[in-house]
Amino acid sequence: MQDQEEKRFSAAPATLREVAQLASVSVATASNALNSPDRVSAELRGRVLRAVEQLGYVPHAAAQSLRRSRGKLVALMVPNLRNPFFVELVDAVERLVFARGYSLLLYSSGEDAEAEIRHLNLLRSYRIDGLILAPAGRREPSHSASLAALKAPVVLVDRTLDGFGFDTVVLDNHRAGQLAGEHLVGLGHRRIGVILGTSSLSAGRERLLGFKEALVASGVVFDSSLLREVGLRDSRAYDAAIDLFMQKPAPTAIFAGHSLVLLGVMRALAERRLRCPEDVSTIAVDDFPWAAAMTPRLTVIAQPVAEMAAASVDLLFGRIEGEAAGPGRRATLPPSLIVRESTARAPKVA
Repeated sequence: MQDQEEKRFSAAPATLREVAQLASVSVATASNALNSPDRVSAELRGRVLRAVEQLGYVPHAAAQSLRRSRGKLVALMVPNLRNPFFVELVDAVERLVFARGYSLLLYSSGEDAEAEIRHLNLLRSYRIDGLILAPAGRREPSHSASLAALKAPVVLVDRTLDGFGFDTVVLDNHRAGQLAGEHLVGLGHRRIGVILGTSSLSAGRERLLGFKEALVASGVVFDSSLLREVGLRDSRAYDAAIDLFMQKPAPTAIFAGHSLVLLGVMRALAERRLRCPEDVSTIAVDDFPWAAAMTPRLTVIAQPVAEMAAASVDLLFGRIEGEAAGPGRRATLPPSLIVRESTARAPKVA
């Protein structure tokens, strides 16, 4: 199946006539199905669209206008535009790309690997100069063909994609977990709940490993019964926190894998009428504009978003401008602990 995908995207571009032949319609009908869908029936348009997908057809008008030269166009694809980290990353990348005289195309995969591949295939029609990609996480068989068909350099940011030799920019997630663990243990916490998005992503897996190592180094046993993974549905963080707070004894601190998880934790605290940090301390990876405006102000492990954006753009343009060649390079940037008011000494247990 993967070989068929790669063959499909490496072959000469399909023509509208080939699409029409495969769909058993006239060229005029195929053109109307793509450009004036109200002029054809839903059944005919469906046949044409299936042929387009099967042949990997790029609309001829776009291909003709873009085939002459690249359009000084860079694409950025992120998995979640509700996450403040990615919103800040988009803003920084856009400014840096614009400063180099390029325009930015923005896509969100919605944490869906299949949607990510559909967007990648659509990008072929734009003849982009390069792509900065924060992957949805799971590698699909057609990823290889879809990325190769772009015929443009790719830089991965925040998350990795196994099996590719692309330039990569990531946080030192292992150190982020260590910082959280060291801070909470240093405040006397021993019963600590952990709520992650998912350990199937490298970031979550490395944060958990670093956190565990910090506890072990301090002589604290990590209690796996206090670990919850909420997947990519942020709303489940609230349910996970409620579940942890109902345990006997309840945790005196919560380490949240990212800012959206922390929002669920804070809502659960309010519903259970637990005080933060007097009853429960909280710490999360990601700083965000309103973290210092909440009550209490939130202790966080901050990611250097501006530096991650700059490194991604620099690596990408090194490839675009031919200044870099060879194997993919990796930039690993350090996190920083910002102590505010949501963490305090562990309460004394009666």
